[in-house]
Amino acid sequence: MKKLLIVFILGIFFSCQDKKDQKVSSTSEEKRKPNIVLFYVDDLGYGDVGCYGATAVKTPNIDKLAANGIKFTDAHSAAATCTPSRYSLLTGNYAFRNDAKILPGDAPLLIDTSKITMPKMLQNAGYATAVVGKWHLGLGIGQVDWNQKITPGANEVGFDYSYLIPATGDRVPTIFVENGKAVNLSTDDPLTISYDHIIGNRPTGLQHPELLKYKADRQHSKTIVNGISRIGYMAGGKSAEWVDEEIPFVLTDQAKGFINRNKENPFFLYYSFHDIHVPRAPNQKFQGKTDLGPRGDAIVQMDYVVGEIVKQLEQLSLLEETIIIFTSDNGPILDDGYFDKAEELIGDHKPSGPFRGAKYSIYEAGTRMPTILSWKANVEPAESKALLNQVDLYASIASLVDQDIPEYIIDSENHLDAWLGKTQKGREEMIEEGFTLALRDGQWKYIQPFTTQNKPAWMANKNIESGLMSKAQLFNLENDISEENNLAENNPDLVEKMEESLQMLIDKSQDK
Repeated sequence: MKKLLIVFILGIFFSCQDKKDQKVSSTSEEKRKPNIVLFYVDDLGYGDVGCYGATAVKTPNIDKLAANGIKFTDAHSAAATCTPSRYSLLTGNYAFRNDAKILPGDAPLLIDTSKITMPKMLQNAGYATAVVGKWHLGLGIGQVDWNQKITPGANEVGFDYSYLIPATGDRVPTIFVENGKAVNLSTDDPLTISYDHIIGNRPTGLQHPELLKYKADRQHSKTIVNGISRIGYMAGGKSAEWVDEEIPFVLTDQAKGFINRNKENPFFLYYSFHDIHVPRAPNQKFQGKTDLGPRGDAIVQMDYVVGEIVKQLEQLSLLEETIIIFTSDNGPILDDGYFDKAEELIGDHKPSGPFRGAKYSIYEAGTRMPTILSWKANVEPAESKALLNQVDLYASIASLVDQDIPEYIIDSENHLDAWLGKTQKGREEMIEEGFTLALRDGQWKYIQPFTTQNKPAWMANKNIESGLMSKAQLFNLENDISEENNLAENNPDLVEKMEESLQMLIDKSQDK
């Protein structure tokens, strides 16, 4: 009897051990969530890369992503300028709802830290998150003291790690900020900046043009750093200054470090390029690689960086399980304040591809972006004409990682199947933003009349077609991709209907 009892007890023990081991095994084999790398290029046009038709500049690494993934032909940034696009990307709402405009370099943080942004949503899903590169969404509250911990910032809106260009390369301060602290800033040489009056004794572009690598317009001719004049004035902070030609290598090292530290767990890397925004100062390694001058060489430099990150993913055996999204924040611009011969050397190159307009423009080139999604293990190569918007990445990625959408996210739509190439059906209608608003509804595009008097004065110096007119514009993109034939006068009923539809979208309540 005792022997039978011992056998029975041992049987229960080993049975429990088997179940315990089985549970561990099941957990260890649980499918890992895909990593997400978002390459967000600055001022790159639809026609600026090889797979979208460029021949004057070679982009083999980007072309390879397209050859192995989905190349979208009707995917858009949320706006034709940088701050609004970035705001929409991270928050899932159109920027006009928060009156988000291009920010100065000393602006406070634009994003509400109490809201669940896309990186916060991914943190909730178990992701490590990082932003490396251009921020331009404001930092701090009120007047920032650059010599202290700067908060709130990128970390407070959902990034575990941040290594930032605080605003843009053409604005002071010309320093990196890592997790809220200025990098290499000496306490013996405190940093101050001003956007309304001269401070310090640094030379300016207006006073000493002979010190410049190339001249700039009046707006960009304030404090000189590294032979380039900027917007705004800067005093002190000499030890923390960046060298423009080294920016791509510094940012890529930080991105690689983040990937390496998080290779065992799912991660989200938002790599926000400075290229090809002005001032264009490509590293010597890339100078002369094109006949287009610094702008073309900066595109080659950007393509190299994409290749370096992809190469690291391959070396760490992470490429199969990583979603790579490549896109841009707004359309292209040649002369944007610096005389770097971008216009003179353009030749036959067409940065906007077949589309009308550019950066700042409400026409298609302002927001229709080169957009590629590659996921080696799960996406078959294809070309997609689905109508998509970067504001939709929030809801689409949330669906992918099984996260709910807060009810104050009112503009982002779940089009995961379209992003992954499972369908060519994307949005039915979509807002485009470029100092006025436009509505896309299938092949039809309606542009609201521009009736206010707040058009920025600096736009008069830009050689672009803004599309801002006092009368309504209506285009059929199916047979007029260049938006040359305004059909509004002959279609008043359709204009009225699309204006009503646009107003309904505008009037959505964030308090629902």
